[in-house]
Amino acid sequence: MLALRLYGPNDIRLDDIPVPAINEDEILLKVDAAAVCGTDVRMWQNGYAGVDEAHPRVLGHEFGGTIVEVGKNVKFYQKGMKVALAPNIGCGICDRCVAGQPHLCDNYRAFGINMDGAFAEYVKVPKEAIIYGNLMVMPEGVTAEEAAVNEPLSCAYNGSLKCDIKPGEYVLVVGAGPIGIMHAMLAKMAGAAKVMMNDLSAERLAECEKIIPGIVTYCGEDLPGFVKEQTRGKGLDVAITACPVPAVQAAMLPLMNYGGRVNFFGGIPASKQPVPIDTNLVHYKELFLTGSTRASICQFRQTLDFVSEGLIDIKSIITGHYDIKDILVAFDNAKAAKGLKNVITFG
Repeated sequence: MLALRLYGPNDIRLDDIPVPAINEDEILLKVDAAAVCGTDVRMWQNGYAGVDEAHPRVLGHEFGGTIVEVGKNVKFYQKGMKVALAPNIGCGICDRCVAGQPHLCDNYRAFGINMDGAFAEYVKVPKEAIIYGNLMVMPEGVTAEEAAVNEPLSCAYNGSLKCDIKPGEYVLVVGAGPIGIMHAMLAKMAGAAKVMMNDLSAERLAECEKIIPGIVTYCGEDLPGFVKEQTRGKGLDVAITACPVPAVQAAMLPLMNYGGRVNFFGGIPASKQPVPIDTNLVHYKELFLTGSTRASICQFRQTLDFVSEGLIDIKSIITGHYDIKDILVAFDNAKAAKGLKNVITFG
C-alpha cells in the first residue's frame, strides 16, 4: 500500500509498504479520506522524537474510513461500517482518563504522532482505541472528508468550551486559518451577538466572509479602535488567538471587557517564550486566561453530531482534494498556506 512516512526533518517520502496485519483484538480500516494538519507540516519541518531513517512513521491523524477486517474478539464493529476515529488514545487508568480526558493522559498515544497514522491506504486500529471508544460509526449523511476535518473542529470546540460563550456576547478570533474559522463558526452557533475576525491577510478575511455570513473582519493597524467601535466601548467578552504569535496573545488583554475570557489556542515555540502579560489587567478586570490542547473523545462525538445535524458547515473549509499519489503537493500547498484544509482521498 502507499503511505506517507516521516524520516526526519524535511524528509517525507511516499513509500510502498505492506498492509498492516491485525490480531484477534484489532480492526483494519481502509482510509477513505485524511486531512493535512498544521501539526503534520511542523513534524515534516522539524522532525519528531524517535523518528529517523531506521524508524520512519506514517503521518496523518485526521481521518475517516471503512472497516475491512475485524478481529474475532472485537464486539459490535462489523466489516463495511463507515467510521470516524478520535486519534488520541489514553492509558485508560490514570485520573485524567477516568475523568474523560484521555487526550491529557501523560502516556497518551496518537495516530500519526507517536504511532503510525492515516496517510496510508490502510491503518490498523489497536485494541485500546476500540475498547476506549475512539472509534465511532459515522452519523447518517456525514462523509469521510467531513469526518477527517471533524478532528480539528473538536479541538476548536474544546477551546470554545473553555470560553463559555453566552448569547449576546462579543467575540474576537485572531487568525483566519481553518482553526480560526472553526472557532468563529462555533461562536456563532453559541449565540454570540457579534463575531469579529482579525488577520494580516485581507484575502483570507474575504474568504471568511464568504464562509461565515455576518462575520465582521478587520485587517488594519488599529485593532483597539476597531474593537471599541464594534463593541460600543464595552470591550470583548471573549478573545481567541488562533495563531502562534506572542505579540497577539499579549495584545488581547487590553481589549477585554470586565470578566472577559481569553483562550490561547495553539502553542508558542519555546524560543519565543516567555510571553509578556500585564497581570494588572487580569487583576483589575477579573479576566480569565485559558488554554486548550487536543480534544476528548466526547467532544469529538459532539462535534460530529454538529456536522451531522447541519449546525456547522465543515465542508466549506475543505478547499483542496488530492489523491494519495499527489500528497507531497498537498503538503507543499499546506506549508505555503494555499487554501484552507487539504484533504487526501483514496480510491
